[in-house]
Amino acid sequence: MPAGFYTIMAAQFFSSLADNALLVAAIGLLMQLNSPDWLPPYLKFCFVISYVVLAPYVGAFADRLPKGQVMFISNTIKVAGCLMMLAGIDPLIAYSLVGLGAAAYSPAKYGILTEYLPHSRLVAANGWIEGLTVSSIILGTVLGGVLIAPKVSGVLLALDVPYVESGVDTPAEIAIAIIALFYVIAALFNLYIPRTGVALKALPSNPWATLKDFSTCCVRLWRDKLGQISLAVTTLFWGAGATLQFIVITWADAALDYDLSQASILQGVVAAGIAAGAVIASMRVSLDRAVTVVPLGAAMGLIVIGMIFVRDVWIAVPLLVMIGGFAGFFVVPMNALLQHRGHHLMGAGRSIAVQNFNENASILLMIWGYSSLIKQGASIHLAIVLFGSFITATMMLVRAWHRRNLRLHGEDVRELLAVARSAHH
Repeated sequence: MPAGFYTIMAAQFFSSLADNALLVAAIGLLMQLNSPDWLPPYLKFCFVISYVVLAPYVGAFADRLPKGQVMFISNTIKVAGCLMMLAGIDPLIAYSLVGLGAAAYSPAKYGILTEYLPHSRLVAANGWIEGLTVSSIILGTVLGGVLIAPKVSGVLLALDVPYVESGVDTPAEIAIAIIALFYVIAALFNLYIPRTGVALKALPSNPWATLKDFSTCCVRLWRDKLGQISLAVTTLFWGAGATLQFIVITWADAALDYDLSQASILQGVVAAGIAAGAVIASMRVSLDRAVTVVPLGAAMGLIVIGMIFVRDVWIAVPLLVMIGGFAGFFVVPMNALLQHRGHHLMGAGRSIAVQNFNENASILLMIWGYSSLIKQGASIHLAIVLFGSFITATMMLVRAWHRRNLRLHGEDVRELLAVARSAHH
């Protein structure tokens, strides 16, 4: 790979690492402010709202400027969100600004690879970026927990800079300050991302036309007999994954008497399971057989319900790895199938925008549902049972939907699968 590729990877790693650490630190900040138990999930809600609202437009913004410059601006916005938290502004508002930066960052992150590398290197490059992203999720979640741990935060808070009054006085605040430095490191790498020489495109002169085109792409993907199944599964997966982050934190407190720092390490355990499942799926499941893994999603929902019986960390860890493993194994083939159908129907850029919109809309709805349950006084065990049952039921409905497609449109579906098989080989 050319040297510039590793600069892109370094920038992506540090930015994603900080994103995942910041969620844990922001939850700690809300706890520090004695917020109600139902409020922390809304951090994720505020983070992804920009992905949903701006989905039709962030791609156009990424094409308006050099991709490295877009990524630099995005990381600068994230730093501003951290500084707002430290300045005492409502964490939900500040975290919304970080989400705005992340929404703008996403299409530039994927677009730069297509512009910079020859097509023969794209598969390997995407393997790198996905591997680094998963690593940064695991390490970032653990980093957030470590930074707010009493022993570590105590040492960091004791480090005084002479003649400087920072106003950083709590574990959550020192964690956010350190995380802001990771965003700065990512931004510095962005400055050295090479220019690709690809012609820049002006922003659309008619925003309504952009919105109409985006809506047409959404309808087209949902009507495709394979696209609709893969989009339904990945949409459910990302909504469930975001909700599971908060379920694990509350459940770890109730079942294991874990604080936020310890619970964040359990979140990392789930992410490690997802990584393992993803690797195994990439070796074992071909593109044309992607739909056959849907029952694993239903099984994952049943295993999640098993969390209510766990009271020992030595049982909790294997269970969480298994949940993550099932999730990673079934979502990777479905994601590949979705990208394949999206590329054929409308092009990679637009299909990623449609995918981002649907998956983040799912996160908003499922986070809202979980938070509403907790606000109404539901126990974490009831929430887990309802959550697991919902995942199992919806995955079985998706499986029935695919079988109906095969029954009514068998010839068309088999033709699409044949195209997927030839693309895989």
